Amino acid sequence: MPATDTLPRSVRVGYGSGSVATGAFGTVPGLMLLPYLTDSLGIAAILAGFIVFVPKAWDVVLNPIAGRISDRTVDARGPRRPWLLRAGVALAVAFALLFAAPDMATGLEALWVLVAFLACATAYAFFQVPYVAMPAEMTSSYDERTRLMTWRVAILAFTIMLAGATAPAIRDAVGGRDGYRVMGLVMALIIAIGTIGAYVGTRRAPVAAPQPGAGSLRDQLRIVAEARDFRWLLTCFVIQALATGCMLAGVDYLASDVLGKDGAATILFVCFVGPALLLTPAWSAIGTRVGKKRGYVASSVILACGALLAVTAQSAPIGLVYLAVVLVGVGYAGCQVFPMAMLPDAAAVDARRTGSNRAGVYTGVWTAGETLGLALGPAAFALVLAIGGYESSTDGDVAQPDSALTAITLGFSILPAVLIIASLWWLRRYSLDAPSVDGTADEIVSA
Repeated sequence: MPATDTLPRSVRVGYGSGSVATGAFGTVPGLMLLPYLTDSLGIAAILAGFIVFVPKAWDVVLNPIAGRISDRTVDARGPRRPWLLRAGVALAVAFALLFAAPDMATGLEALWVLVAFLACATAYAFFQVPYVAMPAEMTSSYDERTRLMTWRVAILAFTIMLAGATAPAIRDAVGGRDGYRVMGLVMALIIAIGTIGAYVGTRRAPVAAPQPGAGSLRDQLRIVAEARDFRWLLTCFVIQALATGCMLAGVDYLASDVLGKDGAATILFVCFVGPALLLTPAWSAIGTRVGKKRGYVASSVILACGALLAVTAQSAPIGLVYLAVVLVGVGYAGCQVFPMAMLPDAAAVDARRTGSNRAGVYTGVWTAGETLGLALGPAAFALVLAIGGYESSTDGDVAQPDSALTAITLGFSILPAVLIIASLWWLRRYSLDAPSVDGTADEIVSA
């Protein structure tokens, strides 16, 4: 079916349900895997950071390849949808195994986690890249892409809250390594539900048939790299993903070691995602009124301010820390809505200019960058822990030195805030606007 300007609500919701899978996988390993390695398997922080980083780095290489493969897929169900089902089911199975390492020597346990996480990362690449490529082919409208992303980000925010709040609660309720195993099974089920929802929900989505550009993958990657607006947007988003990865990795440590309050991790996640659930439509409306770029800048500044306020975690009342995380959540909602709505704009401009649809390659490069940022975040936080002298254990019951508590606080607050503000230097160069993206005014100069 040809792409249309307006999509029915059922298609918006169906497409958005894929964020149940991406939200669960994007949240839980970033939140739970580093503590699992350092405080349950007794692996040193620097090695744990390496284990978390390597599979994500593999995705950086794999994502553009997955995009090119999906661009060239011929299937009666469409080029993208078959990958949602195949890769989504594989991701759910691999995720169930990730936290299910049997009792073995520490080195073998570390190897188990590394191999299982590599399997998760591979499956995720072939789910996420086709999934993110779909909006550019589902509608030709600049504003409709924003509405489509509003549903996606709202469902993503709900999933982050559900997964981020319940994963630590399940682990703590069951206790020990069995708690991690049960938590992994529950999250795998959530991933499977999101996969099936996206596959079924997009069965009636209008999708323009891809017309992949000629040339090798290297040739197409070079063409994508020459799209200046896409390059500026991607650089900003990757740096912000790095900042988000730092904060996500630090939640459990901040809750248990700095705040020292039972259930604080769950409360922090509710504070973080609750505002996103409420304010995602508001950010969408702001973007329609003032433009996506201005909305993105405003939400980034709010996120950075919240992160800076969290530096008081060691001495301020706990309520102030929760308030800081609420502020982070307000900004985070916009920092998801706007770049995700701006990405298909860049892909659509390229398709109109060249006559070739490289949406898969664009989104492959995009998700590779996002994956790299989210991988570097926990790795950077683990490095901060190591510098601060964090003590690993097999039961999580170790009194940390003051230097480690300071490292946790700075890694959760100052480091992310600096990264967010720095990212705006690249965003300021982005120049796509609504009239030119829709093709109703002058051509995009930078394309």
